[in-house]
Order: sequence, then C-alpha cells, then structure tokens
Amino acid sequence: MTAINRLPLHGVKILDLTRVLAGPFASMVLADYGADVIKVEKPGQGDDTRTWGPPYVEDQSAYFLSINRNKRSIAIDMSRQQGQTIIRELAKKSDVLIENYLPGQLKKFGLEYQDLRSINDRLIYCSITGYGSHGPYSNRPGYDLVIQALGGMMSITGSSEPVKVGVAVIDLATGLSSVGAITAALYQREKIGKGTKIECSLLETQLSLLSHIGANYLNAGWEAQRHGTAHASIVPYQAFTCQDGERIVVAAANDQFFKELCKIINLPELVTNDLFKSNKLRVTNRMQLISILSKKFMEKSLTEWLELFQKSNKVPYGPINDMKGVFENEQVTFQKQVLEMKNPNRTKSIRVVGPSVNFENIEKSSMLRHAAPLLGEHTRSILQTELHYTNEQLDKLIHEKIIQ
Repeated sequence: MTAINRLPLHGVKILDLTRVLAGPFASMVLADYGADVIKVEKPGQGDDTRTWGPPYVEDQSAYFLSINRNKRSIAIDMSRQQGQTIIRELAKKSDVLIENYLPGQLKKFGLEYQDLRSINDRLIYCSITGYGSHGPYSNRPGYDLVIQALGGMMSITGSSEPVKVGVAVIDLATGLSSVGAITAALYQREKIGKGTKIECSLLETQLSLLSHIGANYLNAGWEAQRHGTAHASIVPYQAFTCQDGERIVVAAANDQFFKELCKIINLPELVTNDLFKSNKLRVTNRMQLISILSKKFMEKSLTEWLELFQKSNKVPYGPINDMKGVFENEQVTFQKQVLEMKNPNRTKSIRVVGPSVNFENIEKSSMLRHAAPLLGEHTRSILQTELHYTNEQLDKLIHEKIIQ
C-alpha cells in the first residue's frame, strides 16, 4: 500500500469553492488527510490571499502558501453559463462541496444545495458564512476581526484596551469545526446512503469558544474582565517579567503546583500564609500575591529561572517566544512538524508547518504531497481526467475566457 493510500480520506473528492481563510484552511486539513481537493478560482485573479503580502515566495504570498497545499487549482468563470455547467459536472462526481459565499449568492448560478442535490444525492454540501444563512446579519460579509469584536473575544483579550488575537483564530476554528462536521457527515453517509447540508458560521464558532466565560455570564451574570496574561479564576497563572526584561509564564493551576512554585522561587512561607492557602484565597488576594511574585521574578534572568523550573519539572512553565524562539525550540524541532515542500513550477522550495496530528504508521511528511498550486495550474488535467474534455473543447473554453 502506498503512502497516499494509507491516508484516512484517500478516495474522497472535494470541490472547494472557498476563498481567504476559514474555508481554505478546512479544505487543506482534509487534503492533508488524503482527500483530493479541487480548488475553484476566478480566472486572472484567484483567491484573494494570493496577493496578501509581503512576504512573497516568488509570485505567491506566504499567506496563500500556508493554507493551500495538497490542492489542485482550476480557474473557472462562475458567472458564465458554461462555467456553471463545469462546476455542476464536477459536483456530480464529488463527495463534498465547500463554499463560503454570502447566503443566496450561489442561487443565481444554480449552485445551491438544492440544485446540486438533485444531480448528486450523496453530496455533502458545507456552507461557511459569517453570521449564518438566516437572521438580521445573514447578508453581512464575515471577517475575523469583526466577529472577534462583536462576539466578545476582544472584550476579554488584552489588558487596559481590548485587542484581537494575533492570528485569525475564529476563521481557523471555524475551519476546524467544518472539518469535524464534514468527516461526521461522511460517516453518516455510510449508514444512510445520502449526503446532507452543513452550515458553519464564524459567529457561532466564536460563541462556542467563549466556553466557561460565556457560561459564567449566562448562569451567574458575571461580566468578564480583561486580565492580560492572567486568569480570572486561577492565581498565579500568568506572565512575569524577569531581571533581563524577558518574560516567563507560570501556570500554578492547583495547590500542589503552587507549593512547588514556592519551593522553586525560594518563598516557602507563602504556602502557609493564610491569604494564599487555597486557590480561592489566592484569587481573592490576587494583588498581594502577584506583587510578591513579581518582585521575586525580577531577581533573576529568564535563563536562570528556566534552569530552575526545568530542574524541578513539577510546575507548568515556559518563555514567551517570538517566531525565532518558537522554531528553534527543542520540542518543536523534535516533532519535525516544519517540513519543506517543492513545486516543479517554482525554483524555490517552501517551508511549512505541517499537520497538527499524527496517524499510526503514517509519516507526517507523506501527508504533504505538493505545495500550493499556481492559479489554474491543473485546469486542463482536471477537465481531461475528471470530465474527459478533449483538447479542442479546452482550447475553445480558454479562447472564450471561461477557463484559464
């Protein structure tokens, strides 16, 4: 059995009509798992993220390259009737279709779920939107920044001022939710023999990510506060500045961790202090305890503290790394998740962060089959192999600018 045949989604065909991040991230994860993903793009332009730079690797943005590996690109003018026909023909042979257009936008093209279900009742149709397909906000375009603001994430992130998370976490989480829903639907189809429609929205994903913060408000009326790197319900659980200005994070999430922390930093008297004997007391007396700990951490450099914590190895801790620190970290290098990919159409290879999961007897490197495609790189081969178009038909479609 070849490496590709061992991947869990080998043989699953996915038609990907998504752009930007949430959808492309979802389809990339599915492609990493072995699915054959055909990425449909607009001729002459392609996915918006192709131009989101710098930095660029030759003519492609690093952003685009990071979320579109293992896909084949076909460039089709969806506004043209013949282009719509091609997409319907591909959908007829697909297991999954993913799209992230505004609700109702694909209706004019005859590419909504109801249209395609009539020609392929086994099709799993996944729609990714900003706010859902119905409701007062349904026709608003959904962008991560806005959803983080409206959905409460920014109100609980930061210190004095609300800030967004450093990556588009809602887009990425929505992509992962879509992956879970699609794989569940594939399993369901094995039992009932029919496809289904899935709807995922950035707003609903954001609300689910509020987790206990949302539960605190819904059940106790607690309005969340921003605590910077700290935690509302656990103390000490935050970053501390060291003598050299670098920072270390410490997560003393229970009494045993707190006891060991006090031993490491040579403040054993804190363990028996009536103000700090339990986490509940430490939360109540947060300011007093953090003031004591902050002064203590200023006595040594980050390197010195890391050596002491590593020697103990009984308290969760770590430095706040920049990207250089991340990719030079010994555990990161041991995991071998950073991989190099080559593309015969480019002179430079690219380095990528590989899949975040490991399957038994499958090398992580074997999950990466080819780098992100050039715009329309596979148009001819897809139409020839999947739909059996002739060279004459393809030349005509190219001449009429229906495909690229």
